[in-house]
Amino acid sequence: METYLIWLVAGFVLVIAELVTGTFFLLVLGIAAFAGSATAWFGLGFWAEALCAAAVAVAGVFWVRQNRKKMQRPDMASLDVGQAVVFDTWVSREQGAARVTYRNTQWDAEVSGERELDPGQALFIHAVEGSTLKVAKTKPA
Repeated sequence: METYLIWLVAGFVLVIAELVTGTFFLLVLGIAAFAGSATAWFGLGFWAEALCAAAVAVAGVFWVRQNRKKMQRPDMASLDVGQAVVFDTWVSREQGAARVTYRNTQWDAEVSGERELDPGQALFIHAVEGSTLKVAKTKPA
């Protein structure tokens, strides 16, 4: 089998694997294998092929690492914002830490604004940070 075909097959395998994982690193390695295949097509030796593939791979990995934050989606507002929760009890009234019921489950919550609350009172979600709900008496705009 010709050397350029081996590089080409390796490139396609890496690109297909990238479609499953979605990390962009395997895509870079697949492109590097295609560069090695092109070098082999021109009849250069194995070391030139390997050097070309390695140079493209290293440059691509640096590019992906540099642009990774740009490729990530911007923060989206949580679908829970604006939903009602039921106040259960205070964990620490001074810090605004409370337990609320949302979707039939107990959640940690930080209460902002007025802290005179009775058990069973409805509050509204303003934000979600991890597994903590940011809630208040007023519904967010």
